Amino acid sequence: MNPLEHPHVHRLQHRGREILLVGTAHVSRESAELVEQVLAEAKPDTVCVELCQPRYDALKQKDKWQETDIVRVIREKRTSLLLSQLLLASFQKKIAQRFNIQPGEEMIRAIAMAEEVGARVVLADREVRITLTRIWRSIGFWKKANLLTEVLASLFYTEDITEEEIEKLKERDMLEVALQAIGEKLPQVKTILIDERDRYLASRIRDAEGERIVAVVGAGHVPGIMKNIDQPVDLAELERIPPKGRLALWAGWLFPLAILALFVGGFFMSGARTSLTMILWWSGITAACASAGALLMLSHPLTILASALSAPIATLHPLIATGWVAGLVEATLRKPQVRDFLDLKDDITSFRGFFRNKITRLLILVAVVNLTTSVGTFVAIPVVMKFIFQPL
Repeated sequence: MNPLEHPHVHRLQHRGREILLVGTAHVSRESAELVEQVLAEAKPDTVCVELCQPRYDALKQKDKWQETDIVRVIREKRTSLLLSQLLLASFQKKIAQRFNIQPGEEMIRAIAMAEEVGARVVLADREVRITLTRIWRSIGFWKKANLLTEVLASLFYTEDITEEEIEKLKERDMLEVALQAIGEKLPQVKTILIDERDRYLASRIRDAEGERIVAVVGAGHVPGIMKNIDQPVDLAELERIPPKGRLALWAGWLFPLAILALFVGGFFMSGARTSLTMILWWSGITAACASAGALLMLSHPLTILASALSAPIATLHPLIATGWVAGLVEATLRKPQVRDFLDLKDDITSFRGFFRNKITRLLILVAVVNLTTSVGTFVAIPVVMKFIFQPL
C-alpha cells in the first residue's frame, strides 16, 4: 500500500498548500514505521511534530534529569507539577518497554527523516508545563488529590495490555488515556488537555512554511485539528497561565484569620486558660498528622521533627506549606546523588522504583505531608471549637 493512502494519513488543503496529518500512537511500532514511510514518500518542505521544546530536549538529551535542582523545585513550589510529569511519563514508558519500543519513537524518526530529506522541523505542541499548570489551576484541592491518586494508580494499569490494545490508543491522546478514570468527572481536564491543544496544533501546523507539510500527531488530535485548521486561534491566550483564583487567594488568608479569631474568641469568652488549651490542641493535632505523613514515607527523624514543628505555624500562614519544609529538610539530609538521576528513567516505571528513588520520594513526601497536614487541620477545627462552647 502507498503510505500516503494509509487510513491514518489524512490529506488537507489549506490556501493551496497540502497538509498530511499522520495519526499515531505514541508507543506503537507500527506508527513509527508509518511515519518513516510517509516522510520518505512525501518529501515535505516542513515536518510538524507533536512536541514542545522541553519534551524534544528530553528525547534528544537522555541525561537531562542530571541537571535538575530538586531543592530549587521545592522552593519554587513546582513539586506537584514535576511529580505529575513523572507519573505520566511512567505510564507511557511502561507500555513502551512492554513492547520494546522507545517512547516517542515516531517523533524521533520524524525528526531524523526530516533532516534526511532536507525538511525544516516545527515543534508544534504547547509546552507541557503550561498544559499541566492550566489543568492544576482549573481544579480545586480535593480534585487535585483525586487527580494525583488516579495518575498514581496508572502505575498498575499496564500489566495486562496487549499490542492490539496499544494500536487502539491511536484513537485517543496518550495523556487522556492516563487520566481516563477521571475524564468524565473533570470535563475541564479534557478541555485543556485535548481541545485546547487541538486548536494550538492546528494553528501551528497551518502557519508552518512550505508547500507540502507533514504533521505527526497523536491520532486522538486528528479530528480536532481538521475541525480547527481554518478557524482563528489566539495562541497567546492558549499559552497564558491563569493566575490563582481570587477565591483561593482570599481563602488562603481568611482561613488562618478565622482560626486565629477562634483563639481570640476563646480568650474573651472563656479566659486565657481556654485559649491556651485551644492553641495546644491545634498544635498537637496538626503536628501529629504532619509527622505521621513524614513517618509514613520513612523520612529522616529530623524531617519528621521539622514537619511536626512547622505544621502548627504553616497551617496558619498561606505562604508556607509543611510539605515544603519537610521536602527541604529531607533534601538537605538525604541529598539525591547522581545515581538517582541516572536511575530515574527506569525507576519511574514501577511503584517500588518511585519510592526507592530519592528524587521521586522527595516529591511524594511533599505531597503526602501536605495532605496529612490538611487532614489534621480539618480534624482540629471541631476539636478547638468545642472549648468555646464547653469552657474549662
